[in-house]
Amino acid sequence: MGKFIYEGGVRADFDDRVLSHLQVAIGTKLRRNEPFFFTWAGDISTGGGRTTVWVHSGASLVFSFYGGRPARTNRTWLEALMRTANSPAGLHVVPEPLDEGSSTEPLG
Repeated sequence: MGKFIYEGGVRADFDDRVLSHLQVAIGTKLRRNEPFFFTWAGDISTGGGRTTVWVHSGASLVFSFYGGRPARTNRTWLEALMRTANSPAGLHVVPEPLDEGSSTEPLG
């Protein structure tokens, strides 16, 4: 289980595979200088709910992975994540679809 840390205080746990794909999607948006909302569901153990942050080029972001091996790219999933990031509601995690455009290149 990896961690996404926003501005040193807001933290969320994600599976390393999910976090790897989020890192690429978020990095792509920021390289294009496109700020956006990022929303995720809270853990049931902490009361559930949801958290939304405004991601912009000046924000402090940390992607901390539990494992040392980079994930393989699922291009179809990245495209789905980018579609959400480009929507008015912003980026949110969607289930991983079957990969129709696999890459052998690791993420990160």
